Amino acid sequence: MEYLEFELPIKELQEQYDKACKIGEESDVDVTNTCKQIEKKLNETKKELYKNLTPWQRVQLSRHPNRPYTMDYINAICGDSFLELHGDRSFKDDKAMVGGLGKIGDQSYMFVGQQKGYNTKTRQYRNFGMANPEGYRKALRLMKSAEKFNIPVVTFVDTPGAYPGLEAEERGQGEAIARNILEMTRLQVPIIVVIIGEGASGGALGIGVGDRVLMLENTWYSVISPESCSSILWRSWEFKEQAAESLKLTAKDMKRQKLIDKIVKEPIGGAHSDRPKTFETVAKEIEKAFTELKKLSTTELVDQRMEKYSNMGVFKG
Repeated sequence: MEYLEFELPIKELQEQYDKACKIGEESDVDVTNTCKQIEKKLNETKKELYKNLTPWQRVQLSRHPNRPYTMDYINAICGDSFLELHGDRSFKDDKAMVGGLGKIGDQSYMFVGQQKGYNTKTRQYRNFGMANPEGYRKALRLMKSAEKFNIPVVTFVDTPGAYPGLEAEERGQGEAIARNILEMTRLQVPIIVVIIGEGASGGALGIGVGDRVLMLENTWYSVISPESCSSILWRSWEFKEQAAESLKLTAKDMKRQKLIDKIVKEPIGGAHSDRPKTFETVAKEIEKAFTELKKLSTTELVDQRMEKYSNMGVFKG
């Protein structure tokens, strides 16, 4: 298990607990009470620490190297029923954007999401979860196919942003994202968006328009990352914590501003601390959202989605 800097008190207690248990196993010394005391203190420390996380600490948790990515969710939720689909039928298959058909129970869904890598080699292969225009065009192709066969769409958002390279701009990065936003607002099937990690800028919005937008507790959603914001305003990354606070990018901030529909609770310690529980919770939330949405007619579905996004950013004095 890898620990972040603010999690060091937990790491120390965990090491003490492991050592005490090991002494008990390897000798005749009774350490039952000691282990119980350390375990109690460990649980109390976890509850206190994760209850009062700062926005920057939540950003750090969203990037935890052990945190599950899109394919982890899909494989856990769908099992063997998932069939990955490739290519945008125009340029190539973008490895940073994955998608395909899968089932939760007896219901089929079209899954789309950004995929990051687990080590240096796979991070390069997945372009660090930053999709090119062909990635967004692949996502749109899959969503239009889902619409054709009346299959609901589920998107998993986890990206530091769309790829900002010269070649991406040459192939129409801005147009591809804008086209996705337009088409998703009027797609005639239910769309459920789940923010599972980083939700940065247009890279997130390109697959982020939905009837229900769910956001895991330790994730963030913003027009810009705290580091980039800090470098623009203060010309240094040193103020990233202050930027994270000012950007109002946490799940609670998003819910308060009515930019998302629901916050999905994570296990204490983050999604990576209990993966099976996290996958089970997300699957249940997807099913619950679809149960509500399938009652609506196509016209009601699109009208409500249009109205929802039209009302964002409107304030009455």
